[in-house]
Amino acid sequence: MACVGSSICGVGTINANRYSNISSSSFGYKIPLLNSRRRGVRIQAADNMATEIAGVKVVKNPPESKLTDLGVRSWPKWGCPPSKFPWTYSAKETCYLLKGKVKVYPDGSEEVVEIGAGDLVEFPKGMSCTWDVSEEVDKHYNFE
Repeated sequence: MACVGSSICGVGTINANRYSNISSSSFGYKIPLLNSRRRGVRIQAADNMATEIAGVKVVKNPPESKLTDLGVRSWPKWGCPPSKFPWTYSAKETCYLLKGKVKVYPDGSEEVVEIGAGDLVEFPKGMSCTWDVSEEVDKHYNFE
């Protein structure tokens, strides 16, 4: 069984009728399961599935209803041209990228977080990283 787009690997046989959804704690989304095949269940890689890399949570193309619930369109905006710079988060930031492409390199990690237009992203308080902006960024942001 391949584990596609999920941190839930090594799952044995699951009765898909009993467990029709698995919650993603990041943003409260449900991940639908596809029909089981013999000994396992394949998890669908939904567009709006939350992933987490090095403490950074990313939801690709969240539904507009989620953005409305969060009040994203009323958050302040920030943008920058292609550039590379260090950044430390003094508070948890949630942002929604309207345009752009960025590779975020968290300090102390070998992992890279790639984000772009349509992504809802949560950066943890205290995280230090380097932003490598390859395409001009325009985003809404909110600090807690």
